[in-house]
Amino acid sequence: MPAVQENVTKEIVIERLKTVNGPDFTGNIVDLGMVSEIFIADGKVFFSITVPAARAQEMEPLRAAAERVVKAIPGVAGAVVALTAERKGGGMEAPVPQRPAPRPAPPAAPAAAPRPAPHAPASHSQGKRGVPGIEAIIAVASGKGGVGKSTTAVNIALGLAANGLRVGVLDADIYGPSMPRLLNIHGRPQTVDGKVLKPMENYGLKVMSIGFLVDEETPMIWRGPMVMSALTQMLREVEWGPLDVLVVDMPPGTGDAQLTMAQQVPLAGAVIVSTPQDLALIDARKGLNMFRKVDVPVLGIVENMSYFLAPDTGKRYDIFGHGGARREAERLGVTFLGEVPLEMGIRESSDAGTPVVVSKPDSAEAKIYRDIASNVWGRVNEERGAAAAAVPSIVFE
Repeated sequence: MPAVQENVTKEIVIERLKTVNGPDFTGNIVDLGMVSEIFIADGKVFFSITVPAARAQEMEPLRAAAERVVKAIPGVAGAVVALTAERKGGGMEAPVPQRPAPRPAPPAAPAAAPRPAPHAPASHSQGKRGVPGIEAIIAVASGKGGVGKSTTAVNIALGLAANGLRVGVLDADIYGPSMPRLLNIHGRPQTVDGKVLKPMENYGLKVMSIGFLVDEETPMIWRGPMVMSALTQMLREVEWGPLDVLVVDMPPGTGDAQLTMAQQVPLAGAVIVSTPQDLALIDARKGLNMFRKVDVPVLGIVENMSYFLAPDTGKRYDIFGHGGARREAERLGVTFLGEVPLEMGIRESSDAGTPVVVSKPDSAEAKIYRDIASNVWGRVNEERGAAAAAVPSIVFE
């Protein structure tokens, strides 16, 4: 066992990072100027790597290699490494329209009843059947993985419950279910009359996940129709009981499963989770536009890993940039719901199955999530009011 090195310095980290080859094996990431300022606190190392936005997807092995060599340094307790990209050329320059352009009606089409307003809750949209006992369904989504979406979703759900609402959580990620671990729930759900599943429960939440039905180590190789069948059963064949809100932890990305879920489930709105860097915001915009195209209201954007507070001095560091999600929300005309700090305790408590809202309810981090939950619920009620105002009234005289 190697000797523990008590003082990990930036110089040591930089020397190790020089062993990581740059793109196309030209030089190393340090000499190429790809590494941001390095911050070290309590043996944990934080930094980002700037990559060309056009090649972002192929740079994940480079990020993983940098994280691996840093974690191997004696005395390093953990490492947080993120990819970021310059705004130039990243597709961020031109704002997108807030609404998709209306499609012209087909010629000679018969007269139809007025459609709901674009911002009407999806439960009132044509072709979407509500779920008995559930007043509102909220999707928490991200354009890419690795931005802390599931941790954000579970803490928002717990924040809604702490604010007095009856809350359920649907883990819609078939390939990578995380709610059993995040909420420390084990075992198999029971059935009612052998047909309808009873949701699992912990911390006051009712929860359903494919992780309760399939062993954690079992790889999921289902194709699209099987995935949608499983999601439909977990949504509609579960005895949710009376709930004010069901929080759906959506799969990352904007694939067929996500799009079909958004089209078929009566969503009251969607929350987009992003990190401050431009690279993540590009993907967040994709998720936002997907919901807009299917007339699902975007309740707002949450900026995760927004800043870092040094535990020893309380000084704030914007390691991965700051305010990107807020600026993007302003550009796109959507609500900025709040910012969550880069705090190792949030991730560690979630990994341990004790999310910060319940394990440290009086902490500053728990208050942030409760405030975000309040903002989310406020937006849901705003959308309900807008939908009600859009419905024409008939007066008999």
